[in-house]
Amino acid sequence: MTLDVGFARGHFPALDCDWALMDNAGGSVPLDGVVDRVADYMRTRMVQVGASYPLSVDARVAVAAGKSAAAELVNAADDEIVIGANTTSNLRVLAAALRPLWQPGDEVVVTNLDHESNIGPWRQLEAAGIRIREWQVDPDSLHLRPQDLEPLLNDRTRLVAYTHCSNLVGTVHDAREINRMVHAAGALTCVDGVAFAPHRQVDVRELEADFYLVSLYKTFGPHIGLMFGRREQLARAHSQNHYFIGPEAGPYRFEPGNPNHELTAALPAIPDYLRELSRVSGGDGSLASAFALITAHETRISQPLLDFLAEASTVRLLGDPVAGPTRVPTIAFTVAGVDSATVSQQLEQNRIAARYGHFYAYRAARDLGVLEGNGVVRISLAHYNTAAEVAHLIDALGRIIA
Repeated sequence: MTLDVGFARGHFPALDCDWALMDNAGGSVPLDGVVDRVADYMRTRMVQVGASYPLSVDARVAVAAGKSAAAELVNAADDEIVIGANTTSNLRVLAAALRPLWQPGDEVVVTNLDHESNIGPWRQLEAAGIRIREWQVDPDSLHLRPQDLEPLLNDRTRLVAYTHCSNLVGTVHDAREINRMVHAAGALTCVDGVAFAPHRQVDVRELEADFYLVSLYKTFGPHIGLMFGRREQLARAHSQNHYFIGPEAGPYRFEPGNPNHELTAALPAIPDYLRELSRVSGGDGSLASAFALITAHETRISQPLLDFLAEASTVRLLGDPVAGPTRVPTIAFTVAGVDSATVSQQLEQNRIAARYGHFYAYRAARDLGVLEGNGVVRISLAHYNTAAEVAHLIDALGRIIA
């Protein structure tokens, strides 16, 4: 089986331009089906849900279908899915919901590799007496190593917050192994899957995660965030909605102000597209098949770029130099003596959309010594990028680096 890239590109209207879009980790372009569903909802169902008249009932059904699609994307039950404005907001809600369950002196482990959204809300709990311990990334491999986590766990550990895949260096971690280690210590896990979900299938059951976060606007959808929480853990957490909204409301207790209706109603377009992509490419029409095709294609097109960067004497490539199971095509590098903003701007002259900076993984960029010079250049590919686009990028970089 080979991914039908032409079929894929035909479903993303924003690709109908003369730019190579390679800033996908910041936000993928949306599917045509997402655009159509948002427009249809706003044209025909822009009423409040919860009433008994037929149009409101129809709107409620459409929003519920969107939540079901979100649940399918991560292999969860509908009543384990919280939809919020974005992952940063969802994590702030989660930290506030769990705080009353803990006592002063209890501990939360965070990393120095994560996007700040999965660090800051937990560190703010220090004001309530929660002790924060830091699991540091290995500076050589740029992996979060389980052997470095183990001494941080004890009988006061309540939660470990970490990234399934680094949005800065593309490193993929063995979340199932980490989750089992944390559970053996009697603690919960909060996994940032934002940089993982566009490239690999998410299965929260297999991962044995307690909480798992996905930004759907980076997974070909609209600008909203998905938070999975195991049913029993959501039931224990304290509501962040109005005081009279009780446990019977389920995930709505963590959706103050309601999820965005028209954007949530657009979510079925994502699994629908992935199933069709699989069938057209010779697969069995499952999400697993679609992501196997995506992984193989992204591995194939990103390896030449990794080879080029690894061989360039003036380039510092962050993360694994080999595409495959332990890295996604989110590729960060610096060029000796050249500001990263300059590299990015010169790529723009070649109609290549990339980006520079620390990408909110500020602590990692600081600790890895890449904050100076406007951080790193980040090339982030998606399955709709082509080998020809990568060849064009390599050619442009060859002239810039030389």
